[in-house]
Amino acid sequence: MKQGSEVVNVPACFISNHEGFLGSIKNFIEDFVVTEIDIDGHYVKTAAARQSPGCASSDKNSKTDADCKENSSVPQDSDVSLEWGVDVPLPNLGSFDLGVILGPSVSEELEHFVLTLRDKKPTELELSLGSFADKHQRANVHRAVRHRFPFLMTVTIQPEIRVREDPDYRELTQLVKEDEAEDFFRFIDAKVRGSSYTFGPDDNKEHRTAVHHFLNRRFGKLVETKSFSDQGRTSISVRLRERGRPKKRSADERKEEEVYTAFTLCKENLETLEAISYMAAALGILPSDFTYAGIKDKRAITYQSMVVKKVSPQRLQEKAADFERRGMRVSQVRSVSEPLRLGRLQGNHFDLVVRDLRPHESGDALSSGADVHTRLATLVKEAVENVKTRGFVNYYGPQRFGSGQSAQSDRVGLALLKEDMVRVTLTACRTRWSFIVKFRQLPVKQSCSVRLSDAVLMCVVVCQVSAVRLFFTPEEGDDPQSHAKRHFLQTDNAKESLALMPLSKARERLMLRALNRYGTGSDGCAQAWLSLPHSMRVFYPHAYCSRVWNEAVAHRLATLGHSVRQGDLVWIREGQNKVEDSGESSAPRIHVVTDEEEIGGVYTLDQVLLPMPGNTVKYPENTMGTWYQERLARDGLNDCRFRVGSLKLNLPGCYRPLLAIPHNLSYQLHKAASREGKQDLDSDVLTLNFDLDSSCYATICLREIMKCDP
Repeated sequence: MKQGSEVVNVPACFISNHEGFLGSIKNFIEDFVVTEIDIDGHYVKTAAARQSPGCASSDKNSKTDADCKENSSVPQDSDVSLEWGVDVPLPNLGSFDLGVILGPSVSEELEHFVLTLRDKKPTELELSLGSFADKHQRANVHRAVRHRFPFLMTVTIQPEIRVREDPDYRELTQLVKEDEAEDFFRFIDAKVRGSSYTFGPDDNKEHRTAVHHFLNRRFGKLVETKSFSDQGRTSISVRLRERGRPKKRSADERKEEEVYTAFTLCKENLETLEAISYMAAALGILPSDFTYAGIKDKRAITYQSMVVKKVSPQRLQEKAADFERRGMRVSQVRSVSEPLRLGRLQGNHFDLVVRDLRPHESGDALSSGADVHTRLATLVKEAVENVKTRGFVNYYGPQRFGSGQSAQSDRVGLALLKEDMVRVTLTACRTRWSFIVKFRQLPVKQSCSVRLSDAVLMCVVVCQVSAVRLFFTPEEGDDPQSHAKRHFLQTDNAKESLALMPLSKARERLMLRALNRYGTGSDGCAQAWLSLPHSMRVFYPHAYCSRVWNEAVAHRLATLGHSVRQGDLVWIREGQNKVEDSGESSAPRIHVVTDEEEIGGVYTLDQVLLPMPGNTVKYPENTMGTWYQERLARDGLNDCRFRVGSLKLNLPGCYRPLLAIPHNLSYQLHKAASREGKQDLDSDVLTLNFDLDSSCYATICLREIMKCDP
């Protein structure tokens, strides 16, 4: 077993005792192909998915009601589970890439125009961005330009759009800081009901009066202002005025809202969120207008169903060429009546290639090529037959925890569950250190002799679980993303870090935008987490619960063996062989194995479930129940309610089968073919094809086959 950081969260416990072999995967992008299996059991790249509401009801796919909930948030061999929701304080315009919307040359020209304005006094300079016949595209241009450059005014002289400096912005910068003026104009443009904006402290009453007068004169119909005092400092708060009843939408507007277009997306070497962000920018819509059944792996060729709202099939196909330039292809484009839901799939089909095969024993390296090939054929056949019959331990894969990252997702999730989401500042460190000194009842003289640097160092160690700080932990190296994260941790400047963060990193940009707007104190950190869609926020606590589940199943197998024991949880279906009038079998229920059932061998290991921690699950009524209590207490969660009210997070928990079994498993062992003029005729290659149920990981299946991490 490899014990590197990438697999530290996946215990080394197997269900079969075959020898296995060594090899490597994902040497080439086409070595890992994932095809979604829709709710009707069709491969999405060969048959159009049919839409039907509710969770899967087939015996093959149905586990428990809670398992359906789990499938809605657990990816298959993916880095993160994401869904663009509506619970975002400000609209996500960060995905509107001006380079995509305007084209590289016009976007670059706009940047030069902005630099010219910055260097000059008030000017009447204008720049034409070109002509845009489509009204959706014009609206997209207006919104994107205003969000990126709040100090610009966009004017339509149909169909042309021109930009010039906004005189109101220039006037406001004479009264407040430039970054405050930018944030205020973004606040005005967003027009989010119930939102407010607060300028920095201003103790000069005459100056505050001037600001009030300007805001009321220019934006009085839209906002109302007031001064308030907090801790001896006075600031101006601005909030949107309450409007009357919402304007009734026209029939055309309602019809446009109800347009849904389904398609199959093929992507290569792209995260799902990255692909959606680009498509949203190109179509002039929000990422939340896309729905899908599951997240797919980045380092792979993947096929999956998607549905986009407010976009007609014709309009989607018009953008197909743009998508292909970014490594995406759309097919089977058609109109449907409703969006997709997370978890609305039976599973995934995998076509994998394992290269550089060799036996585990080093002595075999001295054998002839023919002997090694014969030996490998025996090892592969034994391994595949074992897994085909007995399955594999249903661990969550390393992708679940942010494989290869400095700060793994489960650590961030633990910090959130402990409601430790406030990024520690120097002031907070001083306060925490004073508390520690007092708590330990150190003599005053001794405590005063402690150097401040030591106190700060101690506080940083104590507060390393800060969720925001963990989230922005950079990787080794100086890639743009790590550089931006490092800059934020070193300077606490969210605005500069946002400018450095690549546009494809949507999560990080959402967080930085909120931290820039609300500050890096406790309120700002809470708003930063709330800026992420709910399914993205809840992924981190789910990652922590997944780590606990992985450890639980390893402990269960090590201490109670491979037989069903008294107190284990199993799922049974009342009248499983009886079909109700509805055509569906009745719902499963959780059952606690009795002593008589253990002796009689009533249940098999593949029926055993282990709970994901949460506030509604039942725990095993044997030694595993005690283990869960002790494990959570070790992380300080012995009294955890698995709710974080301030972040709108609730984890009810669910049940996950201890074992998973691949379906339709086949393989072929052959010699490596010539590739780009290079040949290694002595190298053996294994091709594997199989199906997995939703929420199962192909890399974990391979791990059981090979008895090592591929």
